[in-house]
Amino acid sequence: MHTIKNETLLLGKLNNIDKKIDTLNSEKIKAFFKAIGIEETDLPENYMQWETILIVVPTRTAMNELKPYKYSIARIAFAINPNADKIHIFNLEDWKNAFRYKTQLQIRNLLKTSFGGIKKTND
Repeated sequence: MHTIKNETLLLGKLNNIDKKIDTLNSEKIKAFFKAIGIEETDLPENYMQWETILIVVPTRTAMNELKPYKYSIARIAFAINPNADKIHIFNLEDWKNAFRYKTQLQIRNLLKTSFGGIKKTND
């Protein structure tokens, strides 16, 4: 005896609901980016295909303001780069690959020139 009468129908409905949830979450992400001042033209073309979108912020204050949204929007994560001049968007997998097997000093130096970091110039 099977507990579920029509498993194929149930799986179809569940997949349909998952697609709707993904669509709504994508709309949340776009609305969030617009609210923090990131225009669609400033974003990479394929950012919605990324598994997790990393939002790199320049200060802890900015992080504390944005962090509550992490719990209501799926597929976003946050990191602080004190060398960044503004908020930047990256693929979390690229971030992980860049910092894998690096020492703390190497990571600090990488943050100065990549992932939103800008070189300090003497005027």
